[in-house]
Amino acid sequence: MENYKADNTRYETMAYRRCGQSGLKLPAISLGLWHNFGSVDVYDNFSRIAFRAFDRGITHFDLANNYGPVPGSAEENFGRILRQGLGAYRDELIISTKAGYDMWPGPYGDWGSRKYLMASLDQSLRRMGLEYVDIFYSHRPDPETPIEETMGALADIVRQGKALYVGISNYNPEQTERAVEVLRQTNTPCLIHQTKYSMFERQMAESLLPILDREGIGMIAFSPLAQGMLTNKYLNGIPENSRAAKASGHLQRNQVTPEKVAAARALNEIAGRRGQTLAEMALAWLLKDRRVTSVIIGASSVAQLDDNLNALANLSFSAEELAEIDRILATAETK
Repeated sequence: MENYKADNTRYETMAYRRCGQSGLKLPAISLGLWHNFGSVDVYDNFSRIAFRAFDRGITHFDLANNYGPVPGSAEENFGRILRQGLGAYRDELIISTKAGYDMWPGPYGDWGSRKYLMASLDQSLRRMGLEYVDIFYSHRPDPETPIEETMGALADIVRQGKALYVGISNYNPEQTERAVEVLRQTNTPCLIHQTKYSMFERQMAESLLPILDREGIGMIAFSPLAQGMLTNKYLNGIPENSRAAKASGHLQRNQVTPEKVAAARALNEIAGRRGQTLAEMALAWLLKDRRVTSVIIGASSVAQLDDNLNALANLSFSAEELAEIDRILATAETK
């Protein structure tokens, strides 16, 4: 798509939620570039997904330094998308990136040192062709680096104008409380916490939500569809072209257990009664909680993106539906 022009109706159907007690609002559904935007993927396909996302009101694009594959290629490709026309709307976009996982050889390309975080963000800005990102995250806690160093680097990055806000990801409740305290001492508040949260993975996020609510911090959920297990893809086994069928990746065959498949089928019946797909209901189930600022979806096609966005049409659940869902999830967890 050459010379992209945004749809004039892009803000008419998306819901925007305030991120904690900050001045920033995020779309209820954000687009993640973890998968499908790397050097191994087809540019024409993923660029259409990105443009369609903005046309549907998705203003937040979530990246990390190591997204690809190869690491760095998702940011490079997003930079190309910006140059192709999306960048004309820079002031309407929230662009986030992260550092914390292995990125380059040697002792300075991983974890949470000041050296790594600052060098990584400089690289990310060059790859995307940006002067700043809106949100910069510590992607995971570093057990060997003082949290004061990691949070101090985040605060200085804001002072340098290279990020407008900072957040943390994959921090447990105790680590979160300490990080928030240290950031508060720097007069740089923690804007947001990004954690894995879905019907099939609830414990960590649900223990974090009271802390984040008390501290006025937003929550954004990643893997809300449990790597595809909360879609219709695995209701009848593992398809040959699916993520779980691949030898490597974040979803393995042994994770698609009979218990999870049975739970997904039962949940799919509830979704059908609600007039939703399983994926739509799984997203709606997260967004029913106003403490959840946004959920990050991945998409391999425009059609899949549109399907996920349909979740916004019905975010309300009856007490009976919630009780039935809880029973199904409890059964899947205990087997």
